[in-house]
Amino acid sequence: MNLKSKPFIGIMAFIIVLFTMPLGHAMMILMQLFLGETNQYIGATIVGLFGFAALLISLKDKNDTHRTFLGLFAGIFMWTGFVEFSFVFFAEHLSIMPILENGEVVTKPEYLLLPSTIGLNISIIIYFLLNGQTRCNFFRWIRRLFRMNIPSVPDAKTKNYAVVTAMETILIMWSFYIVLMLAYDKTIFGDHHPFTYTVFFGALLWSLYLIIRLMKITKIAPAIRYAIPTVIIFWNAVEILGRWDFFKEIWVEPTNYILEMGLIFGAFTGLLILLLLSPKNKKVE
Repeated sequence: MNLKSKPFIGIMAFIIVLFTMPLGHAMMILMQLFLGETNQYIGATIVGLFGFAALLISLKDKNDTHRTFLGLFAGIFMWTGFVEFSFVFFAEHLSIMPILENGEVVTKPEYLLLPSTIGLNISIIIYFLLNGQTRCNFFRWIRRLFRMNIPSVPDAKTKNYAVVTAMETILIMWSFYIVLMLAYDKTIFGDHHPFTYTVFFGALLWSLYLIIRLMKITKIAPAIRYAIPTVIIFWNAVEILGRWDFFKEIWVEPTNYILEMGLIFGAFTGLLILLLLSPKNKKVE
């Protein structure tokens, strides 16, 4: 198999990023389970610092592929360690109760805090939308749609894609978490509201379009960067299906599905090694 041919790079990039979603969820659950209520915050800080360390390493590693993967892991580690556990802490500190249905927790307390960040989220999105250095296809499409004349700033030759990838990962996950929490809130929409169905089918169609474009990419680093929003948008449909009880979310109970989670981790590791051992692309995209 020629890794530099279409559509293999795109397929592997999609699967690798896809597997980070359940593995990230499982990591958080395992930390809460094994570290306890107090030590989990120490563990979360360490995980977040691992993400920060990945960005520091990227300052010396000039390889575009390495920087992209460092950025992906940095984004996931900082989101989990710094962001999600900060919500866990303050939800507990404020004694916020979970939402229960039929005696089961359907929304944890920490996620109930997420919609309160919508103003900050929108403000940051506006910053990137109006920033001439932002090369995001979605933002560029909005600019064209509304005829926003924003001068484009040339990319620096030494642009660090680790920082860009990490920020992209965090911002996209954060934005769609807010969308899901608003959709699930029965005082606003609800699990089976037309809005939630719109989010579900919209995520499927949007991610399908992005997957088709992803399959045309033949370089590892750009494929991984393109796979991040593709997967996160697709994952919204997965989350909603889980909310509708279409399947068992094994990553929420990793200790009960050790074999399955082990297989996901093994496949993720194998594909990651396979991509990293493939011919390097020295040219920065």
